[in-house]
Amino acid sequence: MSDVVQLTALVRAAPWFMAALQAGRSLGLAHWCIGAGALRNLVWDALHGHAHASALADVDFAYFDADDLAPARDAVLQQRLCQCVDLPWEVTNQAGVHLWFEQHFGHAVAPLQSLQDAIASWPEPATAVGVWLDAADALHVIAPLGLDDLLGLRVRRNPARVSVETYRERCASKRYAERWPRVVVEPA
Repeated sequence: MSDVVQLTALVRAAPWFMAALQAGRSLGLAHWCIGAGALRNLVWDALHGHAHASALADVDFAYFDADDLAPARDAVLQQRLCQCVDLPWEVTNQAGVHLWFEQHFGHAVAPLQSLQDAIASWPEPATAVGVWLDAADALHVIAPLGLDDLLGLRVRRNPARVSVETYRERCASKRYAERWPRVVVEPA
């Protein structure tokens, strides 16, 4: 079974994730996905045989629209998603990340060029994955750094945008090995 087939089977087997994807599709955006921690949790819970889904800090809904960088748009889209499915949505137009990243994380980043470019910069390769649902209910995977870490239960730093300090803080706060004992966390 290919990695993409395995991943899409896990997604299809999770009613809450499919409902989230249907809600995302209903927004009518050209370039979007749900990914990062919500997808990682889904996969690692399944690979560990957990009967219940791990609690979600948020469900990352990422989209790319360089023509409208207004922060208020994210809030409007988040409200629309909440009306569809009651989840802790976090909506981010990846085309505008460079406008606030330095204030939030302490260093500037260049503007991203596409949704795939954005996903390739997410903190760990295991979370640098997104999925989206098309009008025919086909699932599509965006994994510019591959699926090896996600399906192989491995955490390592993506140096594209994450400092060693931020990586260490994330590993401590996420408690990977405690939540998923088979996960291997690589030092920074």
